Amino acid sequence: MARIVMKFGGTSVANIERIKNVARHVKREVDAGNEVAVVVSAMAGKTNELVGWTREASPMHDAREYDVVVASGEQVTAGLLAIVLQSMGINARSWLGWQIPIETDNAHGAARITKIDGSQLIQRFKEGQVAVIAGFQGIGPDKRITTLGRGGSDTSAVAVAAAVKADRCDIYTDVDGVYTTDPRIDPKARRLPKVAFEEMLEMASLGAKVLQVRSVELAMVHKVRTFVRSSFEDPDAPGMGDPINPPGTLICDEDEIVEQQVVTGIAFAKEEAQISLRRLADRPGISAAIFGPLAEEHVNVDMIVQNISEDGSKTDMTFTVPATDIDKAVATLEANKKEIGFDVIQSETDLAKVSIIGIGMRSHAGVAATAFKALAEKGINIRAITTSEIKISILIDNAYTELAVRTLHTVYGLDKG
Repeated sequence: MARIVMKFGGTSVANIERIKNVARHVKREVDAGNEVAVVVSAMAGKTNELVGWTREASPMHDAREYDVVVASGEQVTAGLLAIVLQSMGINARSWLGWQIPIETDNAHGAARITKIDGSQLIQRFKEGQVAVIAGFQGIGPDKRITTLGRGGSDTSAVAVAAAVKADRCDIYTDVDGVYTTDPRIDPKARRLPKVAFEEMLEMASLGAKVLQVRSVELAMVHKVRTFVRSSFEDPDAPGMGDPINPPGTLICDEDEIVEQQVVTGIAFAKEEAQISLRRLADRPGISAAIFGPLAEEHVNVDMIVQNISEDGSKTDMTFTVPATDIDKAVATLEANKKEIGFDVIQSETDLAKVSIIGIGMRSHAGVAATAFKALAEKGINIRAITTSEIKISILIDNAYTELAVRTLHTVYGLDKG
C-alpha cells in the first residue's frame, strides 16, 4: 500500500464527463489499496472568466476580494469530483485550503505556502477516505482566503504530498510526460523516462510549460518523487496502475538517474526583450543603481552582458526582461536616469531565448561550442549568452526560434531513440 497525491489540471476536469474520467483514475488507485489525496484545478477557462469578472467589476479591485472570487473555481471542481466518487461507492470528502489548513503568507494573488498541517488528512486516510482538495488556495495570517498565482495547483499538490509524507505525487495533465523539447516544434521530440529535479527546475523556468516552477522547487527541497502523467489515457490500460514506475516521466533526485545524457532537453521562451544602457560611468554601485529600481517594480531581469571601454571609464550594460515588462522597465530606468547616469537607452523586442539543459554538462566539455557552431551553420546570430553548470541560454531573433530548437535538438542527438 502506498500514499499517493494525484493532481488534475483544468483540461482534465473541463466538464462532467472528464471529471468522471478523473474519478476512474482515482478509483484505480483506491482499488489497489492506496491512500489517496486528489488536488484539483478549476475547470478549463473558469479562472480566466473569474479574473475577467473581477476586472469588469473594478479595474482597481481589492486583492483580498480577488482571491475570494478566483478561488471559487477550484471549490466547484472539488465538490463535483467528491460527488462523482461518492456515486461510485468511494468514501470521499472535499477540502478547501482553509479547512486543512494550507497556511500562506499575506501576498494575495501570489501567496507562498508557509505551513501545512497534514494530520487531519492522515487521520482520514486511516479511515479509508479519499481527500479531494481544492488546489491553488490557502489561508493567510489575516484568516482570509489566499491564492498561489497561476499554476498554483501544482504547488498545492507537491506541498500536500510533502506534508502527508506521500510516496509519490502524480501530476496528471494533457501531455503524457516531459519531452526533450516541445513536440509541436520538433515532431522527433522524445518522452523522457526520468528528469532530475535541477533539470526540471531549469526547464520550467526557461519556458517548458509542463510544471510550475515553484512546484518543482518544493519537490526538490522535500525530495517528493513526482510523476508527470496523462489524464487522457485509459485509466484501466495495462501499466497505468504500476506502483513503482507508472507511465509518464519521473521527476526525481539525480542519484536515481543511472545513465545521464550530456543534454537532456531544449527549452525556449518567446516574447523576450532586450535593453541596453550606453556609456555608463564604470563605478562601484552602478549595477545596484540599475537593477535595484527594476526589482522594486517586480521586473524580472535575466541575461546580463557588460562591456567596458578601452580606457575603463565607461561601460555599456545590456540585459533582457520579459517583453510584457518592457514599457515598465524603460519607464523605471528613465525615472532613475540621474542616479544611473547613462547617455542613451535602447530597447528591442521580438527576441527569443533558447536553452540547452542537462546535468551531464557538468562533466563534459565542448557543449557550448557545439551549439555555437550548429547555429552559425544555419545563419542564426547570437545576441547574448548566459551559462550555469547545467544550462546554456542563447538570445536570438524570434523568427529563428523553431529552426534553432530543431537544430540543437538534432545536434545533441535528442531525436534518436
